[in-house]
Amino acid sequence: MTTNLEAADAPPTTATPTVTQVALTHRPGRWIDGWNPEDSAFWDREGRGIAGRNLRWSIFAEFLGFVVWQLWSIVVVMLPTAGFSFSTAETFWLISMPSLVGATLRFPYSFMVPRFGGRNWTIISAGLLLIPSIALALCVGNPDTPFGVMLVVAGLAGFGGGNFASSMSNITYFYPQREKGWALGLNAAGGNLGAAVAQFVVPIAVTVGAAATLNLSLAGWIWVPFILLAMFGAYRYMDNLSSAKADLRGSAAALREPHLWLLALLYIGTFGSFIGFASVFPKLIADQFPDFSSFAVGSASISLAFLGALIGSLARPFGGRLADRFGGAVVTMSAFAVMALGALAVLWTLPLANFWLFLGCFLLLFVAAGVGNGSTYRMIPSVFAARSGLRDAHHRSGDVGTQRKAAAALGLISAIGAYGGFVIPQILGLSHGATGSYSAAFIGFIGAYVVLFAVTFLVYFRKNASLAGQRL
Repeated sequence: MTTNLEAADAPPTTATPTVTQVALTHRPGRWIDGWNPEDSAFWDREGRGIAGRNLRWSIFAEFLGFVVWQLWSIVVVMLPTAGFSFSTAETFWLISMPSLVGATLRFPYSFMVPRFGGRNWTIISAGLLLIPSIALALCVGNPDTPFGVMLVVAGLAGFGGGNFASSMSNITYFYPQREKGWALGLNAAGGNLGAAVAQFVVPIAVTVGAAATLNLSLAGWIWVPFILLAMFGAYRYMDNLSSAKADLRGSAAALREPHLWLLALLYIGTFGSFIGFASVFPKLIADQFPDFSSFAVGSASISLAFLGALIGSLARPFGGRLADRFGGAVVTMSAFAVMALGALAVLWTLPLANFWLFLGCFLLLFVAAGVGNGSTYRMIPSVFAARSGLRDAHHRSGDVGTQRKAAAALGLISAIGAYGGFVIPQILGLSHGATGSYSAAFIGFIGAYVVLFAVTFLVYFRKNASLAGQRL
């Protein structure tokens, strides 16, 4: 039996599941009984088509969730032009509050699909996006809106961040074990792209045809028709699975695993960096290079800040594929090494005041963070499978099944990692407030990535290191 850390990098091996033939039945409210995607004949005959239809509308709804989640990242840059006069600290609170609320909502959202049904909860969670979108449109149209009200409205955008957890949970139930990785990867990547689209579309929408007048309210109003479309699509084309059950015992068992917390720390470093830097990138460009914060194309304005979120989102699936090929720990270590170098390059370029050099170094940081997102997420089931092997070797019994704990850990770690979206803007804000520069923050980021590299090496890569906390 292989018990060294190479087992944590290898794809998990699972026995072929026992397939029980159950007739598929449809009930009113688009409930489905007898869903069994592990039955190959059923899957090829009708399961794949049903799952694919649900996946497409799930991606669209989650995409809009990320759009709403990241609206404030680009809106805050335009607030001074719209007549608002918030301090730098207040601006960073508006940027980071959606991430704080969104990360917290991911915990309860993880259990909503078994409670309400995937279709029903997608309708509800998409509908909740109307609240922050309309509230934003109303608030930013009035420069006299108090900061406290703006902060509450920014927090409501966290509804969009919570959608990730319920969307991923829902799709997990539809797909067989052999295709979960691909389906979840598409779902995650489609959602992450929402951050880039928000930062690209909003500057255009609020300036096109405005004749030198900024119509910032459109930053919220333009998404309302799409949200209504997502609600209709979920109502008309998605399904609820009666087989989707809440696994509170699996979650409790996963929380007792020390490796859940270690992997969550790594995920804060990768996904937390991605969503944190994506949120703050427009603000950093506007502060450091005000002449390059946007480019006029006709009567519209385009911000290049969207490139960070776009490249990071597109890099995520490649991180998963590289992890499949070379091992999750190797790719995650490489990602942290490049992230440290990228942060160091950004630190060096700040005094040079060269926008294109700054942009290139930051895009390198986004690519590495995106790759690390995929590889770290890929490590989670592998580590839990290796832990299960160690338990078997030590004749321990009575544990919750490996797959149940791994599935619960995926949701919990995704929630914990999202807090990075709050931490990174706050650190940057504190650095700027204390020193008038962002350099101290980037020095801290470099140190954090070096530490996370070392943790990955010592715990998940080095031969003869032990997943159980003792040498093998």
